Amino acid sequence: MPKIIDHDQRREDIIDVTWQLIVEGGIEAATMREIAKRAGFANGALKHYFERKDDIIEGAYERALQRIGDLLAREVEGKRGLEALEISLRFTLPTNSRTEGAERVLLSFWERCAFNTDLDHHYGRHLDNWKTGYLQYLREGREDGEVRTPVPDPQLVSEMVLMNIGATVTRAVSPEHYDAEIIEQQISDFVARLRQGSTAA
Repeated sequence: MPKIIDHDQRREDIIDVTWQLIVEGGIEAATMREIAKRAGFANGALKHYFERKDDIIEGAYERALQRIGDLLAREVEGKRGLEALEISLRFTLPTNSRTEGAERVLLSFWERCAFNTDLDHHYGRHLDNWKTGYLQYLREGREDGEVRTPVPDPQLVSEMVLMNIGATVTRAVSPEHYDAEIIEQQISDFVARLRQGSTAA
């Protein structure tokens, strides 16, 4: 009787291996040859599951987003407004060991996107979802009377996104210049600013 092959599981195994290679050595370490070797495939056998290397990288990227999203959903469950926003900021900024591997994969994906227009639209979709979540928390915070800053919400969202991306990149390439204590203080200062109303006379 012929052996039944679970192709979906094989794809997941390949993505798992790619994830680990990227975490260990960046995007350069995830060559097709090394992925096949780690996953226990013969050279060229990956073509049966992924047509291109970028398809595998994209799979690892989606896995990273899913992992962060699932963990964050549990953290903010039952929360809203400014409380949920602060939890989200502290969780997604690079001070959380539970998301460290995912952050490395995302960083490698950003690098890949810079030179591949076929990939960048996937990150754009993620960015839209990310901003939508922040906007919801800000809207709830204003409804609850906790967010009082006169700064428009879209501007605040852009600031949070840029703060997150900048911190992730800096922590990856030069962690001694941007340690966890500095990031935590930056979040506290940002949240305090959200609570402040207009100081105009």
